[in-house]
Amino acid sequence: MDELDELVIPLLGWYRENRRDLPWRQPGPDGRPEAYRVWVSEIMLQQTRVAAVTDYYRRFLEQFPTVEALAEADEDRLMKCWQGLGYYTRAKNLRRAAQVIRDAHGGVFPGDYDAIRALPGVGDYTAGAIASIAFGLPRAAVDGNVLRVVSRLTADFADVTAPGTRRAVARRLEAVMPAAAPGEFNQALMELGATVCLPNGAPLCGNCPAKGSCRARREKLTDVLPVKPAKKPRRVEERRVYLLFRPGRVALRRRPEKGLLAGLWEFPNTLEGEALPLALPPVTFVGAARHIFTHIQWHMTGWAGTLEGDLLPDGWVWADREALRATYSVPSAFAAFLDKALAALDEEARA
Repeated sequence: MDELDELVIPLLGWYRENRRDLPWRQPGPDGRPEAYRVWVSEIMLQQTRVAAVTDYYRRFLEQFPTVEALAEADEDRLMKCWQGLGYYTRAKNLRRAAQVIRDAHGGVFPGDYDAIRALPGVGDYTAGAIASIAFGLPRAAVDGNVLRVVSRLTADFADVTAPGTRRAVARRLEAVMPAAAPGEFNQALMELGATVCLPNGAPLCGNCPAKGSCRARREKLTDVLPVKPAKKPRRVEERRVYLLFRPGRVALRRRPEKGLLAGLWEFPNTLEGEALPLALPPVTFVGAARHIFTHIQWHMTGWAGTLEGDLLPDGWVWADREALRATYSVPSAFAAFLDKALAALDEEARA
């Protein structure tokens, strides 16, 4: 019996005693969490912490409670609901996948792994999570938490960012996965990685159900496992962000439909040395902000001024206070400037 075999029974016992009460874990009529709710949560949780997702998840289900509602969603409304959660392509893929489920599966979430895996925005991990949690299929769900747990438990020095490592771990887990509780087993591994076998700082080995069999703990390797290659430095972009006002309104423009923050609304901005497609009025400095993307870091300075006339370039709009709050999805990269624009508009309305 290897470390993974020894883990199964104590892990499930630990999970039943210690699991967090999360809204997407609530059972449906068949005793398992509903596939639609599991799917939405798993997409939201990609590269995003549980604490940041919970409120978004509840609001999302209030607005889009079913596959049909999501398939019919207006894109601007969907993007506004997602505003601040980041990685906006996830939301667009959710809607695209809902339309596939509506058109190809009669509006019923498919219960077959390959059909789930074929949905837009669904990879091996997400398909395994939905298949096991919602349908009881014995498929592994290997995310960063699971890779960390397995690499430490078995003292595996394979690069956890390599696709081959992920596939190998999935095969090993499926070999020991309890047939009666595959979803619970997957969730237990994720929970262990998220709350005990921590990614940053020392793992809480004293709380771990695998502490007696973990090779990394025994061989003092928890600080070197899992193995990841060094990250490439992010490219830094210096940007000027413009808050251009008219009475009661501020200018926004829509970003291109492809690329970073595709299709979202932003305050007009340029790289240092570039010019906007209109004549700038006198502007004053209103602050600075930074935002980190996966491969790029923006260093931004904000400048405010008042435009003469109502004409704007194509793809630009005038947004009043209510539209800025409720209609236009401005990504969190511009959060500091959104606050300043709203404060200026609110002050003007009170004057």
